[in-house]
Amino acid sequence: MNLIALGINHNSAAVEVRERVAFAPEQVSEAMADCCSAAGLDEVVILSTCNRTEIYAIAPARSVLADKALQLIDWMANYHHLPAEELRKAAYHFEADKALSHLAQVAAGLDSMVLGEPQIFGQLKSAFAVAAESGTVGGELNRMFQRVFAIAKRVRTDTAIGENPVSVAYAAVDLAGHIFSDLSECNALLVGAGETIELVTRHLIDAGVRNIVIANRTLGRARELGQKFGAEAVLLAEIPEQLPAADIVITSTGSQLPILGKGAVEQAIKVRKHRPVLMVDIAVPRDIEPQVGDLRDVYLYSVDDLREIVDQNLRSRQNEARKADVIIAEGVAACVHEVRQMGAVDAVKDYRRMAEQLREAELKKALRSINRGDDPARVLTQFSRGLTNKLIHAPTAGLKQVSAEGRDSELQGARRLLGIAAPTPEAESVRGRVDKPENADGIELSANDTDHSRHTLQ
Repeated sequence: MNLIALGINHNSAAVEVRERVAFAPEQVSEAMADCCSAAGLDEVVILSTCNRTEIYAIAPARSVLADKALQLIDWMANYHHLPAEELRKAAYHFEADKALSHLAQVAAGLDSMVLGEPQIFGQLKSAFAVAAESGTVGGELNRMFQRVFAIAKRVRTDTAIGENPVSVAYAAVDLAGHIFSDLSECNALLVGAGETIELVTRHLIDAGVRNIVIANRTLGRARELGQKFGAEAVLLAEIPEQLPAADIVITSTGSQLPILGKGAVEQAIKVRKHRPVLMVDIAVPRDIEPQVGDLRDVYLYSVDDLREIVDQNLRSRQNEARKADVIIAEGVAACVHEVRQMGAVDAVKDYRRMAEQLREAELKKALRSINRGDDPARVLTQFSRGLTNKLIHAPTAGLKQVSAEGRDSELQGARRLLGIAAPTPEAESVRGRVDKPENADGIELSANDTDHSRHTLQ
């Protein structure tokens, strides 16, 4: 297996380095073609995300994998106009079976910043599709990627590694799914417009929420997010007007004082006629007064509550990851076995071609004899013996040499390859005794067949 996996990710380098080696979507096709040419590689796939840039490549031979990995680093440094030494400090690489195992772990989300996250699988499939369309994927990478995709799907099917949320933003939305039976009928009020609220908005939309209001101290940022996700933007001062309609309230601001007090929420609950409301306060310091949690029909969770949920879910994912490791190990072993079997295809083809050539030569000789009027039975006997002699000449010579040199283990291996059973005690007792003369290959000959003993492989 001549596979190389080389990359830089969130574990090996800071974001300042990762962003400098990232490939823009419009660069990837040209970059892969250049990589194949510059590094002398047969096949290449480039995966570039916010957390990793990795190159998967097929080298001409297994003996040059380490050298090709160094060439890949030099190529990447040259392509991005960076010092090669800087990349060598941040890069990692795997070869052969270990490279395949790493690729499978990436596909299954086991190597992600968020353990078990599913987005990387889609990103990897897209990277492969781009490479295939660009012409930098051949038979070997195609077989390996298809096998890896199957392994990753089995991990998703047979484990619960992606079922429990392990981010605060996702955990907040997951809570909503446990409280409300149909999120598509819920109204959400989000307070703040930072990165966390942006993630919450994205998760809410993915969960089916369609009516979202974003309240922020400055209207510009709220409008920016609103336009991005199709949400309404309002100022913090308008929160009291928005509260009665809100089934889900999630806050994450930088305010030093609470934004929502017990009185405002109590008034909203009366207007809602005591329909339940979920309130999640992700901010530190808190945006919602703790006393709000004392109100009936209000489910209030703080960031500490969410972190407890996240920690518990992370432990659950880690347990599932151990199951995933077993699935990956089994899948990689099966793929390696398949690849090694493919390595014998050329040898089998060559051996079959040689046997066909020998058969054709002996057949022509037999047909000439029949055309001369020779006895067909006699001709067929000579044909079968001649073909047998030619077919076993080279294996016989090899067996004798291996035996003469005392390479017993190879001799036993040759027996298995040729389908020869181990000699029985009875056969050993009569070894060497023959009723008819033999040629150099140990084939019994009659007086009229001795001319066949000189046949060699053509």
